[in-house]
Amino acid sequence: MADVDKAVIAKLKIREKHFEILVDCEKALAFKSGKSTDIDDVLATTNIFSNVKKGEHAADLIKYFGTEDVYAISKKIIKEGEIQLTSEYKAKLMDEKKKRIVDLIHRNAINPETNLPHPPQRIVNAIEEAKARIDEYKSAEDQVKDVVTKIRSLLPIRYELREVSVKIPASSAGRVFGIIKQYGKVLKDEWQHDGSLVVNLELPAGLQVELEDKLNNVTKGGVEITIVNRK
Repeated sequence: MADVDKAVIAKLKIREKHFEILVDCEKALAFKSGKSTDIDDVLATTNIFSNVKKGEHAADLIKYFGTEDVYAISKKIIKEGEIQLTSEYKAKLMDEKKKRIVDLIHRNAINPETNLPHPPQRIVNAIEEAKARIDEYKSAEDQVKDVVTKIRSLLPIRYELREVSVKIPASSAGRVFGIIKQYGKVLKDEWQHDGSLVVNLELPAGLQVELEDKLNNVTKGGVEITIVNRK
């Protein structure tokens, strides 16, 4: 069982009734996200409350849950309800979400004025200046569109997919093909008469510079990359 003194409230409203339990914050969030966590480690008590702070126990469990099994009920409350976050965990979660949103913008979008990705710190500054709200309960992927809308007046942003042709010298083909596949969708690959390999790759525009730098580092500048198409 979790430490009661450090526990937070998880709650669920079913019609007019409120149901609350005491849980370990991080373990409850892990359980909610589908990670394999023992429910005994999540719960601080095996009591179902209507109001934890007043110590009022919930009634009519069968009517609202179809069972009196506290573990089954607790799982439903955690999965479908809201988990109170500690201030420390909330700050940590917000920081992680912001970093992920910044990374998504940096990797998938470009500055249309330069055709290059915005540096991460510039994106961070724009988010802070625009006071773009980040929701700790929503995934970064679900929020990035709203954040981009909020900062677009400060940063010119365009999402773009590119098809690039990557020509790899014969001496490096075996080493770099695996790297290329990590950056996007391989549309085709053809061996040339001189032993070199040409790969057509579709990738987010923001990743092209990173890919070029990595491949040139491995091949000592032996890679040729040209843009075939923009979407």
